[in-house]
Amino acid sequence: MAEVIAQEKQGGRQKKKPIRVDMTPMVDLGFLLITFFMFTTNFTKPNVMDLGLPAKGPIENPTNHVIDDKNQVTFILGKDNRVFYHQSNAKDLNEGNLKETDFSGVKISNIISEAYKKAPKKENFTIIVKPTDDANYKNFVDVLDNIAISKKERYGITDIKPWEKKVYENAVK
Repeated sequence: MAEVIAQEKQGGRQKKKPIRVDMTPMVDLGFLLITFFMFTTNFTKPNVMDLGLPAKGPIENPTNHVIDDKNQVTFILGKDNRVFYHQSNAKDLNEGNLKETDFSGVKISNIISEAYKKAPKKENFTIIVKPTDDANYKNFVDVLDNIAISKKERYGITDIKPWEKKVYENAVK
C-alpha cells in the first residue's frame, strides 16, 4: 500500500498523531483514467485512394482499344505545379496545341467536361494522366480528385511519350 505520512511537530502539551494518507485509490483512479482515454481516443487513419486497375489477361482484339484524339484528353503533370493538356496525336501536337493550366485558374474538371462535350463517342471518352519526373505526388492526387469530381470512370495513367516530352520541354522553357 502506498501511503504518505506527515510528521507533526511535537512541541507543546498535546501530542498529535501523524496524518496518514493512503494513495492506493488515487493510483487506481489514475490508471482508470489512462485506460479510459486510450480506449476512447480516435487514432488518425491513413487516407487511401482506391485505384481500380484492369484485370490481367490477353487482349482479344487490340484495334478496339485505340482511342481517337477527340475521345480523350491528356494531362501532363510538370514541375512547379504546372499542368499541360492536349487532345492531339504525335503528328499534330505542337506548342500551340499544348495548353497550360494550374490548380488555381481554370478547373481541371471544367477542362474534362468541355472535352467530354466535344467527344464524338462519349462512351469511349478517356482521360490520360502522364506525370513527368518533376511532378509531385500532390498534383497527381489533385488530378485524380478532379477526375472523380467530373464523374468520369475511364482514365489511364502512363508514362509521357518521347514526342510529348519534346513538346513539353519546349513549352516549359
